[in-house]
Amino acid sequence: MNAMTAITAETDIADELSQADFRNAMAKMGAAVNIITTDGAGGRAGFAASAVCSVTDTPPTLLICLNRSSSVFETFETNKALCVNTLSGDHEKLSGLFGGKTPVEERFAAARWERGLTGAPRLTDSVVSFDCVVNDSVDVGTHKVLFCRVVAIHEGGPGEALIYYQRGYHRISHVS
Repeated sequence: MNAMTAITAETDIADELSQADFRNAMAKMGAAVNIITTDGAGGRAGFAASAVCSVTDTPPTLLICLNRSSSVFETFETNKALCVNTLSGDHEKLSGLFGGKTPVEERFAAARWERGLTGAPRLTDSVVSFDCVVNDSVDVGTHKVLFCRVVAIHEGGPGEALIYYQRGYHRISHVS
């Protein structure tokens, strides 16, 4: 073995990276802005998130990261179904409503919604919506990572997408 020791998952490296360093680096990773919604026995809720990504296409699966201290956490835990609504450039204000302390009724009153296959609210003018059931989850640090099987997709029309980059909203569009 050479002089350098490999870092493994078991290595205690907690002091190597600060929370601020990690957050500053993550700000350089542009991501789609989504509103994650649910409705069911636990009630109706929604939150804004950029921590969403594809896991596999067989079966179609997304992962979503949800802070366990979030006010909507228990509602999502109970319902086990959700819709990932990817926002257009026109939805910046809506994202702010779902990302803050706005009451649930006011969040949903600010846009048009339809009930998806799972019962979760689907934003009628989203870029794309993924109706999902939660198949599995894993606790990691402050968050629960939800593995969600996609059961239906609704694609919106052409237009700009809303992304979050360098701690701000930006619009992007497809160029042919």
